[in-house]
Amino acid sequence: MGVYILCLVLFSVGLYCMLRKRNIIKIIIGLIIAEYAVNLFIVLLGYRMEGRAPIYAANQEILNMVDPLPQALVLTSIVIGLAITALVVGIAMRIYERYGTFDITRINKLKG
Repeated sequence: MGVYILCLVLFSVGLYCMLRKRNIIKIIIGLIIAEYAVNLFIVLLGYRMEGRAPIYAANQEILNMVDPLPQALVLTSIVIGLAITALVVGIAMRIYERYGTFDITRINKLKG
């Protein structure tokens, strides 16, 4: 139960960074933390004590095998998260080149 609370705390930290920080880089870091918290939660949901790899053999019984679906989902989520992070960092770099700051409040003032 404690690890689920850890996931909730990590997600809360990421959400706090996304909502309360005014620096674009800190917002991106909050997004990454929240994403990893969700991935950790999904992996923990698919965890099974003394579980075996889901490799089927002809003479082997199908007991206590780990579900491969959460692992595949998290792997896909990591790849998509990496692409989104690269896109957001690229956008942040363009914003810095144009406005000269990462502060959201100053960018809003410069916009007019």
